[in-house]
Amino acid sequence: MPIPPHPETIPLTVPDLGLAGVPVMLSLWLVPQGRRVLEGDRVAELVAGGVTVDLSAPVAGRCLRQLVDEDTVVVPGAVLAEFLAEDSAS
Repeated sequence: MPIPPHPETIPLTVPDLGLAGVPVMLSLWLVPQGRRVLEGDRVAELVAGGVTVDLSAPVAGRCLRQLVDEDTVVVPGAVLAEFLAEDSAS
């Protein structure tokens, strides 16, 4: 059964990379679940064909949950993780 989202979380989603027909994979989490981050910190890496894209933390706070395992194919708009903003992360 899926875990319901925390009411104050900010999602980290897969951006539309404009690479129609090219599979996009979450290759690496750069921070562990539970780690505090600053807005803009690199938190995950996507690979699409020969292109590597770093994803940044959407807010300063804590990586509450990682919802996708490494080496999983993902689609634009998919939620990869949930972050709790600093004022809510205490």
